[in-house]
Amino acid sequence: MKLDFLDNNREYLKRLLTIAVPIILSNIIAQLQMIIDRIFLGHANDLYMSALGNVTSPVWTTMSFCNSLVVGASILISQSVGAKKTDEIGEYAGAMIKYNNILPVILCLFWLIFPEPVFRLMGVSEGVMPFCLSYVRWYSVIFLLIGLGGSLSVILQTSNYTKPLVAYGIIRSGLNIFFDWVLIYGKFGFPALGIQGAAIGTVIAEYLGGVYIMVVFFKSNMLTTRPTWKDVKKSKFISYLRSAKLGVNVALEDFAWNFGNLMLIRILNAINEMAAGIYTIIFSVEVLAVVVVGSIGNGTMTLTSEATGKKDLKQYRGVAKYAYGICLLVTLAMIILGITIPEQILALFTSDESIITTCGIYLLIIGINLIFKSGNIIIGNTIRGSGNTRWMFYTQIFGTIWVVSVASLLVFVFKLGILGVFLAVMADEAVRALINLWKYSRIVKNWDIE
Repeated sequence: MKLDFLDNNREYLKRLLTIAVPIILSNIIAQLQMIIDRIFLGHANDLYMSALGNVTSPVWTTMSFCNSLVVGASILISQSVGAKKTDEIGEYAGAMIKYNNILPVILCLFWLIFPEPVFRLMGVSEGVMPFCLSYVRWYSVIFLLIGLGGSLSVILQTSNYTKPLVAYGIIRSGLNIFFDWVLIYGKFGFPALGIQGAAIGTVIAEYLGGVYIMVVFFKSNMLTTRPTWKDVKKSKFISYLRSAKLGVNVALEDFAWNFGNLMLIRILNAINEMAAGIYTIIFSVEVLAVVVVGSIGNGTMTLTSEATGKKDLKQYRGVAKYAYGICLLVTLAMIILGITIPEQILALFTSDESIITTCGIYLLIIGINLIFKSGNIIIGNTIRGSGNTRWMFYTQIFGTIWVVSVASLLVFVFKLGILGVFLAVMADEAVRALINLWKYSRIVKNWDIE
């Protein structure tokens, strides 16, 4: 029976990998660049890691909200592809290109003008505050890119043509590493700007990478869901609102997750000045695995959306099973690395021997946690592919309340310190994975009426 499943569903694996592998490579390249940046910063000044941890959480909360708004357009475009409705493809894609830049501009201005009150609310110490402000005020101009960038990514993904993302990742990440090295440490006669230099280097690299992806968008013949200029011009705001109505649930879900993470950072800041830095280091390692799982999740949502459009239950289930199987292999590799070489991994990010020798257990915990997190990512994208984006938002609201409550209990009542935060994160992912698996089984069982 298992061999029959493999033979009958191999086409889904091929299509899944066609979409996901370039995204995986692009995201791994980007994450390696981020890790190298953090290695630069961690060895320049240990407080830079705490500053980066405090900046990353709120900025990514707002940035991911913008990126998630286009998920609704991705679902509707893919469902239109499955149903062979070419007019709807052009309408939704055109509206996305036309209207998806409004919110990012507003958020760019917000982070330029009002970052300090946010960091005050997070409990950032006076010693770390100047580094946070210096970084975020330069980094904020990246928001001017993400509206259009998110739209172009949807066009590539729904066209099942994500290969250009590899070159895009190499260009911007390679330039980022170079510029950060030059500007953090002051090479080639430039001043050593520290964490400010990291932000400037990232901005320059992102804009140069954006030039490349724009050229691909206008020149490639492989983009089957690319709207024409006529599509963009005549597209209606109501079409954008319809896709945004789906996407806003994903955006709010991401906001709820990131808000929970902000609360965890707040709890960590109450432990000691270095706790947020340790948390950032550990999740810098996990993120390499998560970008693989997340990329598989992107492909899963595209193909299950197509399956919904053409009412193909076999494809819907087959894609989900293959996707989670791949993620389990990634999880196994993560656990093995956490067991065998924890100190070598941690030494990449810090020279502090106390952190290197005592924090290895956290790597093992996040490896085990990846079993549940993978389930939430894959099952969640499968549920979204059915057209239901509210469910994951609802479960994330529960998850945010749950993880903050458990973390507070373990840290402030049971005095488990940083370990309590990691245990709370694992408990959250495990409970939500079971809830989401139940929802997926209901969708499959009631497929004809979904």
